[in-house]
Amino acid sequence: MTDSNHHQWDFEADLIIIGSGPAGMAAAIKAVDEGASVIVVDANYDIGGHAIISGGHMALGGGTSAQKKYNIPDSPDTVFADLTDWSVVQANGTPDFRYNDRALMRAFADHCATAFEFLLENGVEFADKAPDNQGASTTGNSAPRENHAIWTKGAGLESPNAANGTAVMRPLEASARKKGVRFLLNYKMTSLVREPSSESNPGHVIGVNTQYNPHIMPGQTEPLKSFRSEGNIDSTKSQVALRARKAVLVATGGSTSHLEFRRMFDPRLTAEVQVGGEPYSYQDASGELAGMAVGAALWGLQHQALENGATMRAQRALATKYNYTTWKLESPIFPLVKSTGFNVKDWQDVILVNQVGRRFYDETKGDPPHGNHGLQVAEYTHNDHRNTAKLGYTPHKYNFVHAALAMNEYSEAPDYAAGPQWAIFDADAVAREGWKVVPPYVDPDGYFFSANTLRELAAKIENEYQAKPMNGEILEATVARYNSFVDKGVDEEFAKPTPKYKIQTAPFYAAWGTVIVHDTRSGLRIDAKCRVVDMAGKLIPGLYCAGESAGGFNQHGMGRCVTQGYICGTDAARRPRQGDK
Repeated sequence: MTDSNHHQWDFEADLIIIGSGPAGMAAAIKAVDEGASVIVVDANYDIGGHAIISGGHMALGGGTSAQKKYNIPDSPDTVFADLTDWSVVQANGTPDFRYNDRALMRAFADHCATAFEFLLENGVEFADKAPDNQGASTTGNSAPRENHAIWTKGAGLESPNAANGTAVMRPLEASARKKGVRFLLNYKMTSLVREPSSESNPGHVIGVNTQYNPHIMPGQTEPLKSFRSEGNIDSTKSQVALRARKAVLVATGGSTSHLEFRRMFDPRLTAEVQVGGEPYSYQDASGELAGMAVGAALWGLQHQALENGATMRAQRALATKYNYTTWKLESPIFPLVKSTGFNVKDWQDVILVNQVGRRFYDETKGDPPHGNHGLQVAEYTHNDHRNTAKLGYTPHKYNFVHAALAMNEYSEAPDYAAGPQWAIFDADAVAREGWKVVPPYVDPDGYFFSANTLRELAAKIENEYQAKPMNGEILEATVARYNSFVDKGVDEEFAKPTPKYKIQTAPFYAAWGTVIVHDTRSGLRIDAKCRVVDMAGKLIPGLYCAGESAGGFNQHGMGRCVTQGYICGTDAARRPRQGDK
């Protein structure tokens, strides 16, 4: 099909959505409910994005049916007041809500309870218990708002990792497919198509160009396929162009996987810093870059450097490059993952060292603060400067991220990267933890090493991110000094509470434990209806953005994504169609 501007289109729909995570899927369902036709495009072989491998937590309040059932008072006005409060500051000195866009918070507050009911109507089930703070992050202080999705139909490997996010994404997918949403999977957006602007034409976004992106695992010959197939567009063309008769929604999931993009916000985030969700879902900044190419502005840039625990994380799975979570052997993408990794039950069992071999932190402290949540501040008053004092600490800046990403003697030009961090432990720790230290539970190809002496261990540590072999003399001295702290019962360097175990029994081990960046909290500028705004403060007609690709909203999790998807699905579906010119 060809329009009067001589664009060649392969497929068309009222709304073209780029990304099949919670924002894209909610928008697709709501738009169809409003009478629009929808095509969802995703670069992956299946739907779900980061959300499908998440914990399945959903921060939605404002007077949901769950809150009412358990007599938890809340309202849209309370949500708005919470999420625009300047006064709450975390222990690492970062404010939770100070830089939130007020218009976006008002829209979220007014729609989040409705979005919760929308999820129920479309098959998502939640645990029948009072909303709480488990997994909650920057959800607001006045009421518990975290809900927990459950899967009662047998999740199995309907997820890349059988994670509880399956309980959100698979019901939404089933509902979308049943209602007639079409899916074009294995296609990556390469650009947005915008008409030239003039005095008589503001320059509508009218479509999307995509590139075929098949997922073929090592040792396999056929691309992976989606769990469900009804409604899938069957195409293997190298390039596909899709016409949007009403609008395009960017819901691509953020930018943290794009090295140069993320370093605009925080130059410390050099190549060794890994990204939660990979290798299933990549936050490649494709949506932001495509939006910027047609004039979109960025927004809320401060949020990306706030160091909330859900934005930057430490001490997750060890001994695997993809250390956001431990992976199942049965995962369809395990040939990419290569090792399950393992979790630490007691951080007294290891020390963490930088690329040189020096300790840098109390290993038991874990992630930076995750952010304010329901009832964290007792006797809370909105915008009261005493709120932080009621938390019982004086805000300071020292946390794992600062220490892990600090320059050291191996940091070299041009980037002066901090390099990776390694967990060092011995055979006694392996026995105490019950770890399996052989493949496929560890990845010996650069992410797990063992040796009979510490000096030999240091010499073995080598991968693409370790600038040079660790200094064996320094590692020996580090361990000897730590062992002396065990004898004394006092960590004289970092105040680790009563160090318990010496590292003294061969073999000795080094396991990848490098900090990861997770959430994207800065992105394209949008208004309250999720319409994209340009550098002149004007709307770009026909272009929407929602979820982690959108800026101005500091909150972890799927709640904001679903709500913004609901908002823009409604508004986009009600736009007039752009006829052939």
